[in-house]
Amino acid sequence: MGITAKEVGTVLDALAAVVEPVIFRFLWRPQLRDPADEMVLETAVNGGADRLATFNMRHFGSAARGFGIRAVLPGAIWKEIRGVNQEKK
Repeated sequence: MGITAKEVGTVLDALAAVVEPVIFRFLWRPQLRDPADEMVLETAVNGGADRLATFNMRHFGSAARGFGIRAVLPGAIWKEIRGVNQEKK
């Protein structure tokens, strides 16, 4: 992705500062082919996410859309974040 280890650390520190615990109010199973992926989708749904960063677009794409969530490659999310930061400078 063209970023340094220091930049990765900065992003992870920023995420740690704003993350909120997600309480599972509903289980939406089964939605996906791989049962091991269900918890990821349920966390996104219960947490009110609008995007889900994943390399597994094939499994998450249509299932996430059913909940109004866009499954997006992590690199695309990073470019969005960087774009926003560039605009603020």
